[in-house]
Amino acid sequence: MYDVIIIGGGPAGLAAGLYASRARLKTLILEKEKAGGQIVITDEVANYPGSVEEASGPSLIKRMKDQVDNFGAEFVIDTVEKLELNDKVKKVVCKDKTYEGKTVIVATGATPRKIGCPGEQEFTGRGVSYCATCDANFFEDMEVYVVGGGDSAFEEAMYLSKFARKVTLVYRKGKDEARAAESIKEKAYKNPKLDYIWNATVVEVKGDGILTSIVLEDTKTKERREIFADENDGTFGLFVFVGYTPKNDIVEGLLDMEGGYIVTDENMHTNIPGVFAAGDNRKKELRQVVTATADGAIAATQAEKYINEHFAD
Repeated sequence: MYDVIIIGGGPAGLAAGLYASRARLKTLILEKEKAGGQIVITDEVANYPGSVEEASGPSLIKRMKDQVDNFGAEFVIDTVEKLELNDKVKKVVCKDKTYEGKTVIVATGATPRKIGCPGEQEFTGRGVSYCATCDANFFEDMEVYVVGGGDSAFEEAMYLSKFARKVTLVYRKGKDEARAAESIKEKAYKNPKLDYIWNATVVEVKGDGILTSIVLEDTKTKERREIFADENDGTFGLFVFVGYTPKNDIVEGLLDMEGGYIVTDENMHTNIPGVFAAGDNRKKELRQVVTATADGAIAATQAEKYINEHFAD
């Protein structure tokens, strides 16, 4: 019987594990692959408070994992297949074993949606990015392309314009069909650094170690053209903002959700007592390492409070 079972070993799950284990709660972290989540593919983490110079995603996660281990939390590699959450004691049914806990924290994360074109995976972190606040500074005074037509694409394009000398937004439909709010589009259209390519998709990403060109296809004529990086720059940025896919399959039909994301209050409570959610898989505005760790800390302290109230000796 565990006090806290945490599903997910990314920053939110590890932060929850740290706070729970430091509170002397018997803590289990379940992760189907390895610790880290999205951040392990990030070469540099410059926007996490206190990060040392040239800190990488893997090095930050290693320090988080070491902390959790030092305070006695168990970290188990297993795949969660089913949850039984409505009873006082929760059951987490995994591929190898079934675990019981007084509380459960769901920290399964989310993944950015990909374009799905050749070269995209190869050049992720080498010119292709899914996070402007993470990587904008790498493209200081360079050219940047942004894929998407929703609020986030326009907002991130404006953010990137603070760093890049030119930002071009690429959208698969026409200008009148861009899904972003009118107020956001109006502001973007006034930005002198922003340009637009309508009715186009990125069908291939190319380079030699780093991104050097992208191939666009006109969605109406099917004509293709290749855009190359300025020879003086040697590379450029391709930022993809076509939404996120939360990893919430295991709680589908169990927890209240909106748009695939778990709905919580500000203290990470879900609609089931004793069940909390933390990190990128919950409905929220900002998905960053710092907000994920904050979610995890809050969820763990709320789990401790719940245990004290409902499992008192």
